[in-house]
Amino acid sequence: MPTADDPRRMAVRAWLAEHPAPSGQEISEAGYVVPHWPAPWGFNADPMHQVIIDEEFVRAGVKRSDNAIGIGWAAPVILAAGTDEQRARFLPKIFSGDEYWCQLFSEPDSGSDLASLATRAVRDGKEYVISGSKIWTSYAHKSHFGILLARTDPDVAKHKGISYFLLPMDLPGLSMQPIIDMSTAHSFNQVFLDEVRIPVANRVGGEGDGWRLAVATLLNERASLSSGGALWGVGPTARTLVDLVRAAGGVRDPILRDRLAGIYSESEVLRLMQLGMLSARLKGRTPGPEASAQKILSDEHGQHVMQFAKDYAGASGLLEGSGPSGDVPAHQQDGLTEINFPRGDASQFPDVDPIWHYGFVFQPALTLGGGTFAIQRNIVAEIALGLPREPDVQAGKSWSETRGR
Repeated sequence: MPTADDPRRMAVRAWLAEHPAPSGQEISEAGYVVPHWPAPWGFNADPMHQVIIDEEFVRAGVKRSDNAIGIGWAAPVILAAGTDEQRARFLPKIFSGDEYWCQLFSEPDSGSDLASLATRAVRDGKEYVISGSKIWTSYAHKSHFGILLARTDPDVAKHKGISYFLLPMDLPGLSMQPIIDMSTAHSFNQVFLDEVRIPVANRVGGEGDGWRLAVATLLNERASLSSGGALWGVGPTARTLVDLVRAAGGVRDPILRDRLAGIYSESEVLRLMQLGMLSARLKGRTPGPEASAQKILSDEHGQHVMQFAKDYAGASGLLEGSGPSGDVPAHQQDGLTEINFPRGDASQFPDVDPIWHYGFVFQPALTLGGGTFAIQRNIVAEIALGLPREPDVQAGKSWSETRGR
């Protein structure tokens, strides 16, 4: 690992000293949002350089934009397949956090079988007229733009008739219905598109090229959902859990102790896998089945973390607000909870406190969102392990060919 006096580390520290409370635009202009990108967006940082930047930002308590869908999924597609005008218009505000993004892929009747989507985009001169519905759209209610898949040609094979659009979320004809999950948090929505008109200039890539771009987006999504905290990259980590348990006096029960050791080991394996994927990305390789493998492990790991937290709390774990606090004083409980998941208006889920209760209620969804556990296993089995493909009865296609998610 890089030393404390590594010149790259000292450069980041010097910049943070000069910008103790930097704005999103300042961080973006310095190249610290996507340092592994080429100029002008980054500076071709290698994996260790990126690790240094992450460590120093955490040490300084400086947070970069939480615009995960914009930065992790939309931006790479815009860079790779967008026009110069699209890059100039969208990328700066994605990276500064001035414009928040959502993903409009899944539909009520085509979740796992994404390629069967029914939302239509009909060309009308310099515009497309879009009609249909999308569901499970995270943060659509706070987003300025969304990446949208719509069918532009219904008369060709379903994978070939899809196009990829950048959709302003304030257009006439667009409405949404909130979906409140059992945690009581409002993060999901159903979005309705009733003859929404969007300029042809907002299409990324050629007409009918949407499936190829969607696959790249989904691979980035699976890698993104497999990083950081136990809840799709947010919330507490296994290390947070271990620190809380240690502060509360440790674990005397041998079964619980064994489970905690296993959880910590899982987190280390995932950390090393993440570094390996980062290295591959920075060498220009698009995430492949290893993204699915990591998502399988990461989702189950998140469930293990949250289930252990409730079990460790004992009978009181049945109560809202419980967690692995043990005998830790209340002020320390609050502080540790708020490291990754602030309370009140600053919280991603201001109506749900604290993170441990929310995480336990939410954790069943981890193996469903972003591609179900069963589909991810089929992708790994077919592509990585070369096992026989599971036939699709109707089309004679493999599962991974017909089930994009």
